[in-house]
Amino acid sequence: MAGVQINQLHKKFGDVPVLKGVDLEIADGEFVSFLGPSGCGKTTLLRSIAGLERIDAGAVTLGARDITTLQPAKRDIAMVFQNYALYPHMSVYKNLSFGLSLNGVPRREIEERVQNAARILQITELLKRRPKQLSGGQRQRVAIGRAIVRDPKLFLLDEPLSNLDAGLRVTMRVELANLHKRLGVTMIYVTHDQVEAMTLSNRVVVLDKGKVAQFGTPLELFYAPENLFVAGFIGSPKMNFLKVDARTVGARQIEISGQSLGLPITVEMRSELKEPSAGQHTLGVRPDNIEFVSEADAHVHGQVVLVERLGTESQVHLTLDDGQQFTVITRGTHPVVANDRVHLRFPAQHCHIFNPEGEAIPRALDAETRSLIDRQKGSQQATGRGEDQ
Repeated sequence: MAGVQINQLHKKFGDVPVLKGVDLEIADGEFVSFLGPSGCGKTTLLRSIAGLERIDAGAVTLGARDITTLQPAKRDIAMVFQNYALYPHMSVYKNLSFGLSLNGVPRREIEERVQNAARILQITELLKRRPKQLSGGQRQRVAIGRAIVRDPKLFLLDEPLSNLDAGLRVTMRVELANLHKRLGVTMIYVTHDQVEAMTLSNRVVVLDKGKVAQFGTPLELFYAPENLFVAGFIGSPKMNFLKVDARTVGARQIEISGQSLGLPITVEMRSELKEPSAGQHTLGVRPDNIEFVSEADAHVHGQVVLVERLGTESQVHLTLDDGQQFTVITRGTHPVVANDRVHLRFPAQHCHIFNPEGEAIPRALDAETRSLIDRQKGSQQATGRGEDQ
């Protein structure tokens, strides 16, 4: 096993820069996801690590070895593709063993590796079948098995579950998580699905236009986003935003107000503050942290446009008095309906504030949230040291 270090990675397609100085350090045994919108560079970054794309500048290190200029076959990396890439005329056994045969691995060792991979993935009974006789989930297991038999130092997975239906994706997520725990090998996973990234990963790399917007544990990204992009990208429905004015009212307090807000909000920050930079700030609040209150206690007012009842919760879409669209999540039995006039309050402990440059002003977290983030960080560090294996 080995960790991965990426230093100032640059990649262009023609005159278009796709990766713009990416720096990452991934610990040995970690499960890390690359997450971001289409065109952000996540697949290009994965292919650059694999050696399938020639980079323009920078370095990639696997363990103690610089693999920047090595051919893909010599990098000790296994890649699982989105479209399975199985040989249709070969049995499952042949699909698993073919690469080993080409590399001259002894037949007895091939047999041991194939049987071990089949046992891990629970596909022993499928070894004589051909891909057309398999379900989508079974084909994906075979594709993963082909990577396992190589016993690589690093697994790269490029949206391996995107072709599966919703129910099967949930099942395969659980299987991937268990597989990582059993193998203890470093895995890098590309996905556009937040749920996959947040549930599978020790840490997540959020990419924006070829740059790392934030690299942290899933809970850090959700509760302590470092900028507007991450705050708006992580979470579904996404965070609501309002333009506000800001001023310091104490060593660790900042007050936000503005035309949209009927009442000022004083938010506790993590460290001593200087006077906020000039310009309009942004208030962010997640849909599930907004309260329905009386008119006198409200920060903003609006009219309900649509209520989506999802059982245990309801998503309430509304238009504020200033015309801005807002989303609130409430319990599924809340009596609000379309065309109701509603009054909303933002609890100070759940308010995020971003300066005019879009950078977060670090807010104080409640003890329970801070403890949860620290526990997830501790789990990630233990995985990186191999203590969970």
